[in-house]
Amino acid sequence: MPRRLRNPWPKTGYNVVKFRKRSRWTRPAAYGVKPARFRRPRLTWRQAWFETRPWIFLIAIVTLSVIYQTPAFYEPPGWLQGDPTRVEGGFTRCGPGRGAMCVIDGDTFKIGETKYRVTGIDTAEVKARCPAEAAQAEASTSALQGWLSKGAFQITTRLDEPTDRYGRTLAIVKRVKADGSEERLADWMQAHGGARGYDGGFRGGWC
Repeated sequence: MPRRLRNPWPKTGYNVVKFRKRSRWTRPAAYGVKPARFRRPRLTWRQAWFETRPWIFLIAIVTLSVIYQTPAFYEPPGWLQGDPTRVEGGFTRCGPGRGAMCVIDGDTFKIGETKYRVTGIDTAEVKARCPAEAAQAEASTSALQGWLSKGAFQITTRLDEPTDRYGRTLAIVKRVKADGSEERLADWMQAHGGARGYDGGFRGGWC
């Protein structure tokens, strides 16, 4: 109860009342009320699956869309690959007097009338802009010709056999060694043929 004080001004007719501090009356404990605690219930694995399932499906759709629309940059998963084709023989340079199998540049070769573009790499262009690019293009073309002519290898394409804007069939090229290990042409060209890894981004110059 508020304590009534003696009125220092009796003629005014007003009583002075002193109240307790406001903060003491605004606490829940002053009214016998415990503050509420909100805790999120733990999710079971089924509830977690149903909550995250839409996001998982969305990520899967986006990933498949990227793989499908950019076949020159990403190796398709196994279920999207066709049966490998075995190739063996000597490769010449494409041009006058070319053979049935020839090399165009460091990432493109031709078998019959079909042009194949090696997936995942980029090399200097034969139609160079500067002497440095021309020298690098010659080195990459020679390296690719040597690798293809060294022995039997496999060409694997996607089931729908997509082509790039130049009409080249996009292919995964690899050689299976006697011990069962695989030598992928894209990796070998990056290590020994002056090729760059290519994922669809900006391609730097060679000059």
